[in-house]
Amino acid sequence: MNSEQQQQFINDLLVESYEGLDRFDRELLALEKGQGGADTLNAIFRIIHTLKGTSGCLGLKKIQRLAHAGESLLDPIRNAKLPVTAEIITTLLKLSDSLREMLRSIETSGNDGSSEFGDLIAELQRLQAPPPPVQAPAGYGLFDDEPPLSAPPPVPAAAAEPEAPAVASPAPVQAAKPGPQPAGQDASQAALATPVQGSAADSAIRVDLGLLDRLMNLVGELVLARNQIVQNTANSSDAAMVLAAQKINSITTELQEGVMKTRMQTIGSVWAKFPRIVRDMSADLGKKVRLEMEGQETELDRTIIEAIKDPLTHIIRNAIDHGIETPERRSAAGKAPEGLLHLRAYHEGGQVNIEISDDGAGIDFLRVKAKAVDKVSITSAQAAGMSEREALNLIFLPGLSTAERITNVSGRGVGMDVVKTNIEKIGGSVDIQSSLGEGTTLRIKIPLTLAIIPALIVTSRGERFAIPQVSLLELVRLEGGQAAKSIEHIFDAPVYRLRGKLLPIVYLNEILKLGGGDGSKDAVANLLVLKAGEKQFGLVVDTVNDTQEIVVKPIGKHFKGLSVFAGATIMGDGRVALILDVFGLAQHAHVITGASESQSSDGSVSSINAGDIGARQSLLIFSLGTEHRLALPLSSVGRLEKFPASMVEREGAREVVQYRGQIMPLVDLSRVLGIRGTRRESAELSVVVCHSADRNLGLVVERIEDIVDESVTLQNRKQRAGILGSAIIQGRVTEMLDVPAIAGAARL
Repeated sequence: MNSEQQQQFINDLLVESYEGLDRFDRELLALEKGQGGADTLNAIFRIIHTLKGTSGCLGLKKIQRLAHAGESLLDPIRNAKLPVTAEIITTLLKLSDSLREMLRSIETSGNDGSSEFGDLIAELQRLQAPPPPVQAPAGYGLFDDEPPLSAPPPVPAAAAEPEAPAVASPAPVQAAKPGPQPAGQDASQAALATPVQGSAADSAIRVDLGLLDRLMNLVGELVLARNQIVQNTANSSDAAMVLAAQKINSITTELQEGVMKTRMQTIGSVWAKFPRIVRDMSADLGKKVRLEMEGQETELDRTIIEAIKDPLTHIIRNAIDHGIETPERRSAAGKAPEGLLHLRAYHEGGQVNIEISDDGAGIDFLRVKAKAVDKVSITSAQAAGMSEREALNLIFLPGLSTAERITNVSGRGVGMDVVKTNIEKIGGSVDIQSSLGEGTTLRIKIPLTLAIIPALIVTSRGERFAIPQVSLLELVRLEGGQAAKSIEHIFDAPVYRLRGKLLPIVYLNEILKLGGGDGSKDAVANLLVLKAGEKQFGLVVDTVNDTQEIVVKPIGKHFKGLSVFAGATIMGDGRVALILDVFGLAQHAHVITGASESQSSDGSVSSINAGDIGARQSLLIFSLGTEHRLALPLSSVGRLEKFPASMVEREGAREVVQYRGQIMPLVDLSRVLGIRGTRRESAELSVVVCHSADRNLGLVVERIEDIVDESVTLQNRKQRAGILGSAIIQGRVTEMLDVPAIAGAARL
């Protein structure tokens, strides 16, 4: 055997052994739950027997020796001479881990490592001894209070095997015709001759992933050529050429779909390792956790699968470590001692949705706030002004951990921020919901593929751009004078009222500095309603062309800093069009901040940062009387409203108005702060609607002045109740309002 052939055999060994050990773990966990029988035991034995034989042929003596020790333990188990116990399952899982370690050593160094695993071999040999006889019949269950598993039928004892058996063929063996077993045949060979699911040699082959990637690139180039042919023949008078172009179009589409399917994998390939992770972590932490998985057959592109492996693993570990309580605490809380961890995956709207939920203790958002003040340099005032949803999103900030101590699982403040970053890198989004004492649900939305995607082609100032259709909600066309009338301005910010909700407007030519005005007076406005995370906004472009399947090409390193572009593609005429990153576009236009934002059902906007005092932030400036100028973070403002004075009613000693079906208290800031104002002289009240203590609160002001972006440095802190301090904003002394203190002073 020459070196090239030996290397090919080693590569085959690695691929088949990793797949076999993955199945080995799954079958062992099924056996532990009492779900396996004779077929399961035979499958487990075959995996180790095949690995032993192949490694012996290739001279990998350490792998052969360890696999032989495992095989010697499995043989009496499958022959019904030794019961399956929890200790045996744990030791066999250690065997699987050790074999993987040696396989990884072969990949990196070309040999099976320096460790002999003597202790593990001794443990495997010790467990081969049958247990002492007991009065009750020996069962196959793992726990005394469980009914024993049905014993697998006896298998004839195996004849003594040579130390270095012949190499087992990597291809599945054809199923033998039923008939009596020849005397003296090795039982292990009989097991090998019985395939698990029949012969698959004629229905499946193994293809190198590099070859698949090259095929995908070639299909991408073919799609680009197809687009050019279709575009150039669209207006052709040659009927034969048009017919040929249509046929090429059809064949290319089918070929593209076929090659895409070869890259698609079920998410179950990622989830397969989670039962083992849940089992090991539960044992380490002294918890009982039941894992349920739904939608394992959901398919994604292989590149997406690779990108979500680590984030999902971290989320699973977090759920067990932070979320699910110990059996004692669960029982004290009236819950079942065993916690539930549920994974669900499904397709929806051209995306894959993944939900990870647990019925654990939930997230204490007040504790998260306290940790954020301590670790992430936000102020107590900022934390106090945050809603529960905003506080939960703090866990995605770098350096934040709620763990009491640092362990090998958590506590270092590195994790959830990386999860969010990695998911957003592939065009996905992460959302979290939690109820204290009831559990936590984390939802991930990710695209199906990143290679060839459907996109809307638009033009602005003569330049073409592609917008991924997954981010497009609808198109709105405003013609004639409708464009100028429908697009309004609030403090110089353009908005469009879409079905009763205000939609922020972004002009593409302005953001990209392509020249021209804002287009508000144009005869026609093409408005694209886009979704970035949970926030919607409108993008105004000059022309909407058509939809195409585009091939995503990465942009050069010198463009990596431009967050508004996600890549590039080659159009039918051979010219390059840039692909817009909708999330980055929204950030660049200040529609959303760098942190997560959410839009509530009533259209009010809340920001995770709740006003970064000491950092640059958006502020609402208003006045009381003629001399008093005040400000509060715009992120704590829900809406700006005007109410006729006739709408004000009294509820006991306080003033209220009916607002959106609820009774909203009004706080006269002039009265609370002891400032002489003129609001009683007006027939209309200017009200800033804020959210405090889980309810809406209306702050009555005299006049809204402006919205500004300023870096705030507080001076003369806490000189009086309701005021955080003073700052110089736009060259004038301005007092910063403390909304929670105002609410407390008004006894709300």
